[in-house]
Amino acid sequence: MKQEDSSTLKGFAPAAVVSESRADGSILLRCPRSLGPYARCVGEYLEHWAQAAPTRLFLAERQGLGWRKITYAQAWAAARAIGASLLERHLGVDRPLVILSDNSINHALLTLAAMHVGVPAVPVSPAYSVMSKDHAKLRSILDLLTPGLIYACDAAKFAPALLAGDLHGAQIATDSGAAQQGLSILSFDELLATPVGAAVDRAYAAVGPDSIAKILFTSGSTGLPKGVVNTQRMLCSNQQAIVQNWSFLEDRPPVVVDWLPWNHTFGGNHNFNMILKNGGTLYVDEGKPAPGLIEKTIANLREISPTMYFNVPRGFDMIIAYLEKDDTLRQRFFADLDMIFYAAAALPQNLWQRLEQLSVKERGHTTVMLSAWGATETAPMITNVHFRIDHAGVIGLPAPGCEIKLVPNATKMELRVRGPNVMPGYWKQPELTKAAFDEEGFYLMGDAGRFADPNDHAKGIEFDGRIAEDFKLTSGVWVHVGALRVNALSTLAAVAQDIVVTGHDRETVGLLIFANPAGCRSLCLDLAADIPLARVLADPRVVAQVRAGMVQLAAAGGGSSMITERALLMEEPPSIDAGEITDKGYINQRAVLTRRGALVERLYAATPGAEVILRAHTA
Repeated sequence: MKQEDSSTLKGFAPAAVVSESRADGSILLRCPRSLGPYARCVGEYLEHWAQAAPTRLFLAERQGLGWRKITYAQAWAAARAIGASLLERHLGVDRPLVILSDNSINHALLTLAAMHVGVPAVPVSPAYSVMSKDHAKLRSILDLLTPGLIYACDAAKFAPALLAGDLHGAQIATDSGAAQQGLSILSFDELLATPVGAAVDRAYAAVGPDSIAKILFTSGSTGLPKGVVNTQRMLCSNQQAIVQNWSFLEDRPPVVVDWLPWNHTFGGNHNFNMILKNGGTLYVDEGKPAPGLIEKTIANLREISPTMYFNVPRGFDMIIAYLEKDDTLRQRFFADLDMIFYAAAALPQNLWQRLEQLSVKERGHTTVMLSAWGATETAPMITNVHFRIDHAGVIGLPAPGCEIKLVPNATKMELRVRGPNVMPGYWKQPELTKAAFDEEGFYLMGDAGRFADPNDHAKGIEFDGRIAEDFKLTSGVWVHVGALRVNALSTLAAVAQDIVVTGHDRETVGLLIFANPAGCRSLCLDLAADIPLARVLADPRVVAQVRAGMVQLAAAGGGSSMITERALLMEEPPSIDAGEITDKGYINQRAVLTRRGALVERLYAATPGAEVILRAHTA
């Protein structure tokens, strides 16, 4: 059965889907449009633009008061030179390139060079090196990879992490080239200075769709990180599918200001490769959605007007406050904007509405709001929104070449996927690979979905949470964590940075709240600025704000599964070592509940302590 929707946007493919219902209750979905031909490898994008638009700006990053800039032709020449150096050092599939540093032009050139000559590029979360205390995840990754070269932009900064484990004989490439005791140091300039010979061209010609382009590591929230093999086929077929749904990308080269880390598939595959495929310009944003760093993002957006803007909900939460009070920033932000895109977690509806209000105030109409759904294992896009939607949560329809199977699982429909963008497996972990697919070759995402309109599948799929996160109360009622968490975050935005839902095998639902220090302090302006956060969280005004939010959630209805009876504000932020949070600021429910089990017990104590906030409070 083919269904089409009439809410077509200019520059986007029409909403359409082919649905097939099976006798076992499962439903197959696919795009009615076939996937078009796609590039042999990512290197073909760079080669094309280096010849078609050699002087066009490709990458820029902050350097002093200005920008360091590099054109497509310069990037192509640098990638070939660095590629020659990697070949001279005998890097290959079994001796890959590991990158430990944040996003930068040098990081990008190394990645492009490695992929150009068939060497897997492995960007690893910098947090495992500079924020971690035990470096356990980094040591596990290096042991699994046996790298041939490791890039650390600042050798001194990364030295403690590098000296904490076995480097397997790898040299350290660094921007500074400063010597560090116990480390074999190589200057980045030495890589750039390598003469390009015939070996580079032979290696480039040998790269094909099944060549390993990258190995990306999962967050490791349920154990040590897993290495996801990303082939050239995955990356290139994904970009072809994107442009078939978003045809406006071919109308003008995109301009993007982006902080999203390249060790994650969202920033490193979806965004970076989209800019490269379509001959765009990327301004590397050194800021992040965190106090002390968001100001850098704001400074960049005051100077550069993007045509597309990507972020996660926490990032939007922080920039909206600046957009609302800064007329110049708002004008620059919306001046050339074709679309606003959110991913990694559902966008609370209050943030959606505030963004629309800002757009109307500045432009007289709303800017297109889009999202997508995918995973590290799918390169990443499986579905994306290419039609008009009016609320968060819709993840779109299957992209060309992608198939989705919805399988009944308890009260939900589990999502499974198949297509050329799906990984061949996990690096050197065959048992995990085998367990990741069903008997028909569909990858088990672990997510649930539902139709926005059960009678019209072309209206899109809505994200319905993680299967493993949902739980039952002792009453037998299912609690759908994803929906409740988004509602609670929207209601408690003034005091909550993030929220974890509790209540497995309990009588009632509760909340562990990662406090928003600035928001909580703003309710207590008469208190000294240096007063301990614990005192602020115990202040009656903060407690009243949390209680009022729980009352509001209960008033919204939805039954016992949507009513929270208890809450606890947490002073300690989420731990990267314990897998409680990723680089993008996404909280892992299971990891938090495991690590903070004692807090859950306190939350549900028969006689709760003063720190437990009860919705049904009696003075």
